[in-house]
Amino acid sequence: MTPFLSVERRGRVAILTMSRPESMNAIGSLEDCDNIIETFAMLGDDRSVSAIVLTGEGRAFCTGGNIKGIRERKGIGPLDQPDSTRSNYRRGVQAATRAMLDCEIPMIAAVNGHAIGLGLDLACLCDIRIAAQGAKMAASFIKVGIVPGDGGAWTLQKIVGYSKAAELFLTGETFGADYAKEIGLVGSVVPDGEAVQAAVIMAEKIAANAPRALRLTKRLLREAQHGRADDVLELSAAYQAIVHETKDHYEAVSAILEKRAPVFTGD
Repeated sequence: MTPFLSVERRGRVAILTMSRPESMNAIGSLEDCDNIIETFAMLGDDRSVSAIVLTGEGRAFCTGGNIKGIRERKGIGPLDQPDSTRSNYRRGVQAATRAMLDCEIPMIAAVNGHAIGLGLDLACLCDIRIAAQGAKMAASFIKVGIVPGDGGAWTLQKIVGYSKAAELFLTGETFGADYAKEIGLVGSVVPDGEAVQAAVIMAEKIAANAPRALRLTKRLLREAQHGRADDVLELSAAYQAIVHETKDHYEAVSAILEKRAPVFTGD
């Protein structure tokens, strides 16, 4: 079977495409989760990658878990008894969630179509979201009689706030791209078929900046989501001390003073 994620490089941008169009890119197996974990680890170790675009092949971004697998008690969901199911979630979808949370590379979700349940939560793990006009989204775990077992209860409310996240999770209702933009879930809505292109353009703007400063800026933003002001100030000073000693910092300063475009090396 082909890997769940295909990887395409465009300069310093990596485009990751969920490649199960026949199942609307549902995640069905631990092997799919392992592929997500391994791919993000590989890219994280590659200093030539400065931005990631995540999207789906075909008409969906990702429709979540495999419902047939849930009914048959195989794959990433329930197994023979509760302890096994708990371990299965921690070993599979939660490990994939942690891999994406740990990734210091700026990530943009190009929500090209349906983003349902786990699929919506994958988009929420990205730093920026761009949606196609026809995209449909739902935090619909309640419609299957389950809870968001992948960590979505943490990520979604970080983006839209507690009350709105509660509304989306407790109703499980499907909504469109315009409403997603209205509540701040996505940053922009583009015509159908243009989400990936728009995400790549933004990714290239991000990737044009100093690579090490990019990664540390993202890490600082993530830590600031749950850190105390004093702790964030201390971390900011530490990170600033690091980047002040990079060659790219000196190149950026020189380029500004010499009125030219900088040439960054990642050093």
